[in-house]
Amino acid sequence: MSETQHKEKYYERFDAYSRFLHILVIISFISLAITGMIIKFAGVGIFQTLSDFLGGYEVTGFIHRVGAILTFLYFFLHITYLLKKTHGRRTSILSLLKGENSLMFNRKDITELIQTFKWFIGKGPRPQYGRWTYWEKFDYWAVFWGVSMIGGSGLILWFPEFFTSLGLPGSVINVATIIHSDEALLAVGFIFTYHFFNTHFRPDKFPIDTVIFTGKVHLAELKDDRPREYDAIMNDPELQKKIGDAPSEFLGKIAKVFGFTALSIGIFLVILIIYSMVFLYQ
Repeated sequence: MSETQHKEKYYERFDAYSRFLHILVIISFISLAITGMIIKFAGVGIFQTLSDFLGGYEVTGFIHRVGAILTFLYFFLHITYLLKKTHGRRTSILSLLKGENSLMFNRKDITELIQTFKWFIGKGPRPQYGRWTYWEKFDYWAVFWGVSMIGGSGLILWFPEFFTSLGLPGSVINVATIIHSDEALLAVGFIFTYHFFNTHFRPDKFPIDTVIFTGKVHLAELKDDRPREYDAIMNDPELQKKIGDAPSEFLGKIAKVFGFTALSIGIFLVILIIYSMVFLYQ
């Protein structure tokens, strides 16, 4: 591939199925975040106004449950996707757990974390990141934690009669309420600050990284951002089959509109939460 061709080519980092699941994650999370905070801060006037704007607490409660269903749906679809990848293909369960492209934490992540801090203060070069960085792995496993803790406690609150009929004491409902409320607040704060910084506000990605929506990243950007992944692609004919033209201009515009909409909602909600907790919440 010539230098000119190289500059014009893009690599497909995410297939259509993964991009679809991520859209489900965004829609469900934002739905749950807005309606969940309305419930948590029900006594705060500004959230009462937001509830009225959406149609009242019956409507927000319904939206919250739909968001919960979407959460369990994408979680199930993702697990199914991982299992299918290991069935009759080159990808093995071992490679998912320990391979170069694994999302499991390993010693390399600790090394790159230290290298990143040194790079921040000018004491070393930028780390040679691969397919997944340590912060992306943290994002990934946070979803598993959220689904288990927030989703599990949410199910108990949704069907209290069923769970108490299994012999669970009534105090479990109170514990589930605390877990669901506080873990949800933590998740909202985490996603709309930490995750948004990595996808929107990092200097090399500002104002938005659209790869999760378009699926494609410019080869030159990939080489600079993730040298190890780039080298792996250049040395693997199978991976090179994913090299192609740029995403359509229309898709790029849709990605930016969708991404900035999610960003705006998230920042607005964080501002409301901080304002309410500092000045209004008791």
